[in-house]
Amino acid sequence: MKGVPTMRIRSLRLSVAVVATAVAATTATTGVASADLGFGSSGGSFGSSTDDMVITLVRHAESLGNVSGLIDTTVPGPDLSPLGRTQADNLAVQLADKNYDCAFASNMVRTQQTAAPTVAEHHLSLDIQPGFREIEAGQYEGTPEAAAMSGYLQAPIKWLSGDLNARIPGSIDGNEFDGRVDQALLDVQRRGCTHPVIFSHGGTIMFWSMLNAGNADKSKLGTDPMRNGGHVTLQGSPQKGWTIVEWVGHPDLG
Repeated sequence: MKGVPTMRIRSLRLSVAVVATAVAATTATTGVASADLGFGSSGGSFGSSTDDMVITLVRHAESLGNVSGLIDTTVPGPDLSPLGRTQADNLAVQLADKNYDCAFASNMVRTQQTAAPTVAEHHLSLDIQPGFREIEAGQYEGTPEAAAMSGYLQAPIKWLSGDLNARIPGSIDGNEFDGRVDQALLDVQRRGCTHPVIFSHGGTIMFWSMLNAGNADKSKLGTDPMRNGGHVTLQGSPQKGWTIVEWVGHPDLG
């Protein structure tokens, strides 16, 4: 990226590489292969049922926490970096042709700042939903992202293998995490939203999607992890389940 300090680029790549390496190991262990689970293979066409929703989960743009290389999951958390603000503006342009009818963000500053240009573009109001916040790091808060494999991500990796009772020390387990996001989506549904855009966080988006989509391809997290400004679109409902219909892990946001 022209004009972006080397430290910033290294931090972003490090964060993505840590998750990619962790999930690649889990994929190998659980035997999940992309050839077996193609996105869209288990879902019907859009509008196949009146209670279907099409939700778009968008990861926030680059934050000052990303730049620091340290895990930061506290509320309200750090602001976007200057690059992140540019990414948020470019993201709004890329999403301008979408037919969103509602907009939500977590209770963390970086998602709200990322959402602002897109919300303005679509003439929507932004609702804050704490259930879409990042997975709390517990005792690993403030530790280097480079050490996440041996700390912060150990329990979430176990969730992907079916052990939802695994707990991040000082934080939540997989049941609590999954239930929290599910409840947030029920609230979105109760508001009558059918095409919401939801600004959330990399860990929350990737792990929840892999836990809940019937066609989830866990190897995607190793080959195409969710970078800043990336998004996942799913079709379905809290009652019927979800199908991934689009996964954009590497957006071109300048």
